Formats: sequence, C-alpha cells, structure tokens
Amino acid sequence: MTDHQLLSAVPDSDDIGVEASLRPRRLEDYVGQERIVSKLKVFLQAARERRECLDHVLLFGPPGLGKTTLAHIIAREMHASIRTTSGPVLERAGDLAAILTNLEAGEVLFIDEIHRLGPTVEEILYPALEDFALDLVIGQGPAARTMKIDLPPFTLVGATTRAGLITAPLRARFGIVHRLDFYQPEDLAQIISRSGSLLDIAVEDGGAKEIAGRSRGTPRIANRLLRRVRDFAQVHGDGAIDRDAAQRALELLEVDEFGFDEVDRKILTTLIEQYAGGPAGIQAIAAAVGEDRGTLEDLYEPFLIQEGFLQRTPRGRVATRRAYDHLGISPPAGMTGSLF
Repeated sequence: MTDHQLLSAVPDSDDIGVEASLRPRRLEDYVGQERIVSKLKVFLQAARERRECLDHVLLFGPPGLGKTTLAHIIAREMHASIRTTSGPVLERAGDLAAILTNLEAGEVLFIDEIHRLGPTVEEILYPALEDFALDLVIGQGPAARTMKIDLPPFTLVGATTRAGLITAPLRARFGIVHRLDFYQPEDLAQIISRSGSLLDIAVEDGGAKEIAGRSRGTPRIANRLLRRVRDFAQVHGDGAIDRDAAQRALELLEVDEFGFDEVDRKILTTLIEQYAGGPAGIQAIAAAVGEDRGTLEDLYEPFLIQEGFLQRTPRGRVATRRAYDHLGISPPAGMTGSLF
C-alpha cells in the first residue's frame, strides 16, 4: 500500500473485510455524528411504533465517514434485511426494476454513489419512492403500453459524496437528508480504542489520541492507521501501542501531525508557488498536481477547507496563512489574516 492509499478515504481490498467486523450494529454503539444519531433515534422509534417503513434517507459527505454503516444500522434498528447496490452497477432501468420487484415488505435498499444513476434509471425510482409502484413501458412505437406494478413498502437509503450532482427531483423524494461531517479527534480516539479491543490490539489512550489526530477526521483512515501502527509496534516494540510507539510508527509512515500526505502538500505548495497563493481554479490545480479534478474535490478539498488550510472563493481556491505556516513558507507582506 502506498502513502497515497494509506491516507485515502476510499476503501481498498484490505479494508472491506475488516470494516465489516468493526462496524457498529446499533445506534447506541455508533460514535460521533451526535446531531444525526439523535434525530435518527427519534425517526426510527416513531416508525417502529407506527409499524411503518422509515422515510427514505439520503446521507452525503466525504468518503469514509460511516454512510454505509448507518445504512446497515437503520436496517437492523427496523428489524429488516438490507439489500445493497451502487449507482454505477445499475446501468439499465431493468437492472433497478429487477431489484425493486424482488424486495420484501419493510426491506431496506441501500444505493451507494446514488449520484451516478443514469437518467432513465432514476426515472424508475420516482414512482417507486412516492407510490411504491413501477410504471413500465412495454413494447415500442404505437404498440407500446404502460404496465403498473405494485411494490411492497420499503426504505431507500442513498449515499453520495457528491450531493451537488443529485438532481432536484430525486433529492425531493427523500424525507430524511443528513450530511456527515468530519469527526473530532476525541471521537476518533474512542473509535480506535473500540477497534483495538475488537482486533485484540493493546492500545493505550495516548496511542489512540496520537493516531486519531492524524486520521483526517475519518474513521476509515483511523482504523487503517491503527493496523499499520500495530505492525510497527509488533516488530519494533512489545506490541502495545502507546503515544511514543504511535509517533515513531507514524513518522516512519510519513504521516504528519495533520494527517497530510504527498498530494495535500503538493496542492498547497502548487497553489502558493505557482499561483502566488491564489485564487486559482480547481481544474488548473488538478492539472498542476497530476490528479483528477473529482479526486481533489471529493478526497482532498473538504479536509483542507475544514482544517483551515484552504478557502474556496468565487474567484478560485486560496491558500490561507495556516498553509504557509505549515509548509514553512514565508507569507507575502501584508498577509495578516487567513486570506490576502
């Protein structure tokens, strides 16, 4: 695994199996996102008491923050099974129609990357979400006819990292919409301690806090760093992860105190050195650092903006005073605040 992959919030093959074993199964075990969890508890209890399906749920935010975990928790709290798929897999309207007609009453359908549904596939969803029915056109031309198929009540949970790409008609059909934010270090430390106990890793509070501070506010990255730090602690120590062991391991992994990797530093350095700190367009920055624009917008920008290293303005991206200080570059004369 490269350093780039180590700090990426996108899951890799090593994460998939481990994440399933570490995933909390009930809302009371879910750490962080208190605002969302408190509301979901009310919505879930009300739906159970009415013996109805939960309203359709849309979860959005950067990758690795727990959207899939919440989908599974919703199904478990509703005592329902869950069926999972993703937007890119549903290439034809018939693909989605086949899934919908095989749902059982009360079942949860989870569609990841729902913003990538094609227009014809998305149109199938509208009557399914509103009326629990499918309107299918059979045949072509003058002989074409419409057939209506009733569906059992179900709950759709959609997840996306690009909420802006979801069409207004689709978004309007979700009764519950929540954005997941980056986690606070204290929440991540709690998640790391819990994961350590499940994986039989001895993690002291200091070690958990050290890893949490470099995890980019993302549980997926925190759990990945925990497993890599464990390797160093096993080979170079007694297997226990305290603060010193975590610091030494993370330094060898080239993960700095903010959880920056090479791409983060390249974005800020390019913005400062080639564009005088900005403003600069995201497409120009992406070309300069050799990364896809979508990758920068989905994986890097949200964290850099959240931590105060980058600001998005109508004219483009601008490096803040904190970015200059972190990179050890002298800011331009007269730069007193976060912007020019």
